[in-house]
Amino acid sequence: MATYNVYKIQYTISMADPDMPQPRYHNVIFVQTETGVNAKGQIHHVTGDITSGMSYAVKEGKQPESSATFFSRESLGTVKVADYPYEMNKVLANQPPPPKQKHFNQKTMRTEQMKPDGTFYEPGEERPPMIKCTEWTVNQAIPALYASGVLTK
Repeated sequence: MATYNVYKIQYTISMADPDMPQPRYHNVIFVQTETGVNAKGQIHHVTGDITSGMSYAVKEGKQPESSATFFSRESLGTVKVADYPYEMNKVLANQPPPPKQKHFNQKTMRTEQMKPDGTFYEPGEERPPMIKCTEWTVNQAIPALYASGVLTK
């Protein structure tokens, strides 16, 4: 049975979010659909930001190591050629992307984390961790792919 190799790729980011633990990387799922030295594939990730909300996207990707922002590659397993891209996209499109989580607060004149209802947290009020591409990829997307059987080790 023919398969494609699947990897978690991390890329450095140019501007860190001061409200998120550091260091941070842009995390994506890379399905290597070609072989050879310059093997290309497809990148599955969430795009956008937490001031407007994010969305699931797929784009063609070059060999990850050829990017100036490449940081690391981790093997996740394989996906059957027969299941790709339809089954993988079906699973990933059903993972809620990170919503809008920050907004400009006119009282404090700065962009701050907000509650799901759009109101701001009071000083000292406990705030849940924000969700970005790393959390979506590691905590939602990859486990969902394994649970569905689309991704196997």
